[in-house]
Amino acid sequence: MISKEEQILNKDPGNKKIVKVFRYDPTGTAEGHFDRFEVNIHDQNLTTILDLLLKIQKEQDPSLSFRYACRVSMCGSCAMVINGRERLACKTVVGSLKDKEITIRPLNHFPVIKDLVVDMEPFFKKYKDAIPFFEPAKQDLEPARIPPHSKERQDIGLSTECIACGCCVSSCTMVHSHESYCGPAALNRAFTLLADSRDALKEKRMACVLDGCYLCRTEFNCTELCPKQISPTRAIKYIQRKALSDILGHSRKKSSPIETEAKEQKALEMVQEPLRRRFLKHVLYTLGTGTAFALAGVLAVAGISPATRKSKTQWIRVGNVNEFKQAKVSTVNVRYRVKEGFYETMKTTSVLVVHRPNENRMTVYNSRCTHLGCTVRWDEGKQLFLCACHGGAFNLDGSVKAGPPSRPLDRYAFKVKNDSLFVEVV
Repeated sequence: MISKEEQILNKDPGNKKIVKVFRYDPTGTAEGHFDRFEVNIHDQNLTTILDLLLKIQKEQDPSLSFRYACRVSMCGSCAMVINGRERLACKTVVGSLKDKEITIRPLNHFPVIKDLVVDMEPFFKKYKDAIPFFEPAKQDLEPARIPPHSKERQDIGLSTECIACGCCVSSCTMVHSHESYCGPAALNRAFTLLADSRDALKEKRMACVLDGCYLCRTEFNCTELCPKQISPTRAIKYIQRKALSDILGHSRKKSSPIETEAKEQKALEMVQEPLRRRFLKHVLYTLGTGTAFALAGVLAVAGISPATRKSKTQWIRVGNVNEFKQAKVSTVNVRYRVKEGFYETMKTTSVLVVHRPNENRMTVYNSRCTHLGCTVRWDEGKQLFLCACHGGAFNLDGSVKAGPPSRPLDRYAFKVKNDSLFVEVV
C-alpha cells in the first residue's frame, strides 16, 4: 500500500533533493569527505535543514553527527555552512535555497570533532578575553532605569540578542590570520558593555579589545550572515569611534601640561599605539584640537553611518490571492534585497497569511513571537499560533492567548494588486 506522501513524491519529482554532507571520523586516518544522500521532502516550504538532517539520520545513516537543541533559532547549536553560507539549520527552510543540490559542512576556523560538530572552545576563549561580564560601577538597591526609547538603549539595539552561534566568526576572513583578533561576536559583546553607563570596567575592557578592532577589514561578512540580524561591524566601528572620542576628550580638558601629557600617554599606551592612533596623535599635536575634531567627525560618519542607516521600506510579492483559502493559515517564505548604506544582501522572511472565515479580507502576520523573536507556527488542531520555545500562544486574530508575550503578533501592511498579494517590508 503506497502512502499518500509517497504518491505525492512520485507524482512530483521536484520534491526529491540531493544533499551532500561533510563527513569526518576522528577514529579513522582518512581526511574528511562528502557523502551524497537523496531525500524525499513532502513540502519544501515547511521543511528546515535540521528536519532534513534528522530525516537522513533516521532513515539512511544513523551515524551522522550534528548539534541541535531548541529548534527555534534561540540556542545557536545548529550553526553550520549551508550552500556556502553560515546559517542555523533550524531556521533555514529548504524552499529558500534555490540551488538544485544542498551542500552542508561544518563552520570555518573551528576544529572538527565529528562530521558537522565543531569544537567551540576557541570561540569562547576569545569571548572570555573581551571581558563579557557586567560589573556595576556602584551598588544600587534599586534597578537602573533605562527606558526602551532612550539613546543608550537604542545604541545597543539588537546587539544584546547575540546567541553565540559562531556564524560571524566562521564568515570572518581575519579570524584565522590573526591569533590576537577577538572576532565579531566578542567585540559585539564588548560593545554592549562599553555603551552601558552602569559598567565599571570600561577602560580595562577597551584595553583588551581595541587593538583587535583594527584587524577588522569592514567586509560586512558577519553583518550579512548573522541569523539574529545583528551588525557586529557596527559594534566594531562604535568601539573605534568611542576610543577616538576618549582621546580627543582628554585633549579638551583644562589641566596642567604635565597632567595632559600623562593622560594622553595613558590613552596611547592603552591601545598599544596602532597605526591609526599614531596618526591621530600626530593630528592632535600638529594641526590642533579643532582640526582633529573636524577630522574625527568625518571618520566617525564614514565609519559607522553606512552600518546604522535604516533601509527604505519596499513592497514584496507574496503570492496569488487565490492561493490563500478562507479559514486557512499559509506560511510563505519571501526573499528580497536589502540595502543598508553601501551594503546589499538578500533576506528571507517567513510571513503568516490568514484569509479570515466569513470575511472578504486578509491579515498578514510576522512569524516571529513578540516575546523573544522565536518562530511561531500555526496549529490547526488547537486553532492557535504557538511558540514552542516559551509557551506563547496567539489567537487567529493575533491577540495573546497564553504565555509570556506582552503584545499581539506584529502585522505587515499589505495590498492586493492584479490578483497578487504584496507586503511592505524593511
